[in-house]
Amino acid sequence: MLFSEKDLRKLIWPLIVEQFLAILVGMLDTVMISGQGEAAVSGVSLVDNINVLVINFTSALGTGGAVIAGHFLGQKRPKDAGRAAWQLLYFSLLFSTALVVLLLTFRAQILHGIFGSVDADVMQAAMTYFVITGISIAPLAVYNSAAGLFRAMNDSRTTMLISLLMNGLNFAGNSLLIYGFHMGVAGAAISTTISRTVAAVMAVWLLFDSKRVISLHGQVTRRFDGALLRRILFIGIPNGTENSLFQMGKVLLLSFIATFGTSALAANSVDGIIASFSLLPAMSINLAIISVTSVCIGAGDFKQARYYTRKLCILEEICTVALSAVCYFAVPLFVRAFSLTPATQQLSVTVMRTHCVFASLFWVASFAVCNTLRSAGDVVRTMAIALFSMWVFRIGSAYLIQNLFHLGLLSVWLAMYIDWIFRSVYFLLRYKGHKWEHLMTDGGSGKVE
Repeated sequence: MLFSEKDLRKLIWPLIVEQFLAILVGMLDTVMISGQGEAAVSGVSLVDNINVLVINFTSALGTGGAVIAGHFLGQKRPKDAGRAAWQLLYFSLLFSTALVVLLLTFRAQILHGIFGSVDADVMQAAMTYFVITGISIAPLAVYNSAAGLFRAMNDSRTTMLISLLMNGLNFAGNSLLIYGFHMGVAGAAISTTISRTVAAVMAVWLLFDSKRVISLHGQVTRRFDGALLRRILFIGIPNGTENSLFQMGKVLLLSFIATFGTSALAANSVDGIIASFSLLPAMSINLAIISVTSVCIGAGDFKQARYYTRKLCILEEICTVALSAVCYFAVPLFVRAFSLTPATQQLSVTVMRTHCVFASLFWVASFAVCNTLRSAGDVVRTMAIALFSMWVFRIGSAYLIQNLFHLGLLSVWLAMYIDWIFRSVYFLLRYKGHKWEHLMTDGGSGKVE
């Protein structure tokens, strides 16, 4: 077997800790900002969803590079994996920097165009947060690419430690700037930008260690390797397009939620954080699925790819059911940690309990199996189905349910569950077949050379 139980534990546990730290600090950020009022919480939430749209695309490019590096490792070609790593990081830096310039240049048009109906105080908080955190998109793109390379080496402990440093800096910065200097939303944005930049520098520096399986030592060049970059983009562009358009749909839904009022926006933000906690192990294991199956597929061993997919999906389901059960009963306690009005707290509890039920039934099938398909190069069909489901079921159903039943915020979350159900059925059927096993070639139709 390519991965022992010890190897899997070594990969998964640091990933869980890393994701926990990221979500915990995100929650603490919201709790700290909530002291500035619901307008501040709503403004930060709106901008975070725009930032995630861009970050998801650049992170997907990182996934493409990590998959190709994993294929090279499966073929016992570490030098080629290092070459792919540099091409990935170099492209990520240049591409994300160009995006930052574009976003900051058109910041007013973007925010007013998408969220023009929000209250003035919400828009002011959003504009402040958008300008400052926009600068951090480039270093975060580099960090996420580097983190994918560490996971391809089965070394998630390093990224866990870097994440610990990053989130520690972010929390300390928030404490100082929000409470010490009373900078509010601007303070939270500044500490986020600084912590992400430090993490990116450290991750890249560690990859220059010549003793690592994937090393940047001797790989630095200003020239792009066209053939290798095409392989990375063959995985990264469809995956990035899927993630970005998926997030764009979520931003569109946020503008829809904004019509329900600030209370709905605040409840949606808080429920998003709590939902992330309940899905934390599953999301972490999803990252492990990409790393593990990429190596198996690179070695040409699809039997092991299926074995580890099944094994990790079962583990995901157990974790999701257990945490959703806890969350269902404990969510009233969780929402009290946020400075919300009683009506907003009640709305948050109602929506979150529906999430606990549907996540237990459909989340793993909807979001885990497709990662194995992506590792095998089945990215175009996966992208098409995910986007079809997003725009037809999640967005279309949200408007339909609201128009028919006038359920407000709950309409959007119920539509999301319909999206999950469709994705689950399709991806399970696709995975059960064998067509995806023959897609990964040089350029997209055979074995990677």
